[in-house]
Amino acid sequence: MDKVQIEKVSLYYNSCQALKNVTMTVKENEILGVIGPANSGKSSLLRAINRLYEIDYARMTGTIALDGENIHKLSLNDLRRRVGLIFATPIVLPGTIHKNISYGPKLHNRISKEKLDDIVVNALKAANLWDEVKDRLKDSASTLSGGQQQRLCIARTLAMAPEVIMMDEPCSGLDPISTAKIEATMLDLKEQYTFILVTNNTKQAARVADRTAFFLAGELIEIDKTEKIFTTPHRTKTDEYIRGKFG
Repeated sequence: MDKVQIEKVSLYYNSCQALKNVTMTVKENEILGVIGPANSGKSSLLRAINRLYEIDYARMTGTIALDGENIHKLSLNDLRRRVGLIFATPIVLPGTIHKNISYGPKLHNRISKEKLDDIVVNALKAANLWDEVKDRLKDSASTLSGGQQQRLCIARTLAMAPEVIMMDEPCSGLDPISTAKIEATMLDLKEQYTFILVTNNTKQAARVADRTAFFLAGELIEIDKTEKIFTTPHRTKTDEYIRGKFG
């Protein structure tokens, strides 16, 4: 079943066209890897899906739907609750670890302290961070390591009960152990959530993605099962990128 439907989408930043007539789907409960060199449109795809491009006064043509409903008919609050975005550099809120996770649910709903505590614990467990911070919930979030901060951002997103989690180079500045923990988190959670993973690390896409989309200069060159993309791609450009001939 398709979770996100993208039809003939182009995205323009003034005279610069970041996406060119992209048509594709994201299936429910899959990890979709999105690969390609710099300036290929990968991050712009994420910005289009949750309408973050509007902050930059960019212009989009075509349609994007979430469960068949046009995203431009949804309120921004509803859309961004249902579609979370995690950036390359972890952005923690001022205050404690507990506050970082409880802030969103508390802002959107009247929740008892007991239920709020449950949300925090469950989110940290789902993000594979609970065992490391269960005795530090009152510590400042800024005291966590980079890898822990990124998993805290994942936990903060999970606390909002999203349907789609988009990640824009979430492991770009992390060590291999932290990267492995975030990849394990994605694999553990994909039965409950849909993931879109933008990554410059083709090996990471090969490890975790069910399907992989290759972008080049704003165009979707090819999308298929990950194994096929990395072994027998249809397009020459895909093969050359996978083999490291450019990028």
